[in-house]
Amino acid sequence: MGRNDEDARSGGISDEELAAFLERASSGPGEAPREPSARARMVTERLRDQQDPPGWRTSPASQGMRGGRGRAGRRIKATLAVVFIAGLALIALRPELVIDRVTGKTADREAAKAPLAAETARPTAPPPPVAPDLPTLKEPFRGSPALQWADGAAGIEVPGTTAVGWMPKEKVADALQQVKQFLVAANLDPATLRGERPAAALALLDPRQPDGPQRLEQYLAKPTEQDSPVTLFTRFDPAEVKPVGDVVKVRGSMRVEEGEPGEVRVVTDYTFVHPMTKGGTSVQRTIVRRQITLSLLDPARWTASGDRLQLSEHHAEWSNVQCEVADGYLHPQFPQDAPTGSAPTGPATDPYDRSKDIKGGGCGTFTRS
Repeated sequence: MGRNDEDARSGGISDEELAAFLERASSGPGEAPREPSARARMVTERLRDQQDPPGWRTSPASQGMRGGRGRAGRRIKATLAVVFIAGLALIALRPELVIDRVTGKTADREAAKAPLAAETARPTAPPPPVAPDLPTLKEPFRGSPALQWADGAAGIEVPGTTAVGWMPKEKVADALQQVKQFLVAANLDPATLRGERPAAALALLDPRQPDGPQRLEQYLAKPTEQDSPVTLFTRFDPAEVKPVGDVVKVRGSMRVEEGEPGEVRVVTDYTFVHPMTKGGTSVQRTIVRRQITLSLLDPARWTASGDRLQLSEHHAEWSNVQCEVADGYLHPQFPQDAPTGSAPTGPATDPYDRSKDIKGGGCGTFTRS
């Protein structure tokens, strides 16, 4: 075998031979070997590096890196511990989050939030039951079919128009918009809801209608049990209750039909769900259903202005309010309140059911809120 240049310079002794010689010298009897030469030390280090696996010796730099990984690991563990403790606290405060996930109620609630398509005609049955959850300040429509209803004025959709009797299509469209404005002003306007005079709604009524707006003004000024403005306007006492948020859920429909000669009637049927609170603690939903028919009359045949609405008939019912209070306001009845007024005597009804006409006739009980 040929030797390399380093073997030739070392006098023909290879690195392996020199290392073997040094090992025999250190282990055998006789005179202890003298301190190895620089050549011997260099060879011994080279062979040791070849035998030891990479990373077997740790330099100060690599030790520092390993210590950094240890600190990072401890930080990750501490973060995970904090997240775990926070999760336990959340479960303690809101156990229904886990219970609902296990029982499948979470999926049911998500499905219950999907908005419904607009209603085009009176339904034939009440809304299906939902999980009977209690309303909260953050979720005032929780546990109510109204969770899927439209918000406010968006729930009062105007149908398509055609000419009706003496009235051309364009004027019918204007009449429908007027009716929507009236319903909004009477049931959704913040001023009306806090008990102020419903000026915007009254301005849409025909002053030429005999015993029309004048009679309503009397209801507002001197309400009685029989003649109360709440039969047409939704009003609460602001010193007693306040709305929860600014959303009122609305569902219903309207249609146009020809009445007597020279009369076009707009028949409406809407339910309004008002979440209210007393003292900012508990929540009660007041559910108001109104069936109102408004007319536009041909001034050539009737005593009418021709461009204002005349009130033909109206019926109303409301739930979760005190019975027979004659001060012109609706008074939500909260579960913690002591009963006031007369005890309910009417049949139990579903306040969300619009498949039948409003019956009226006394203060009844309701199957859900």
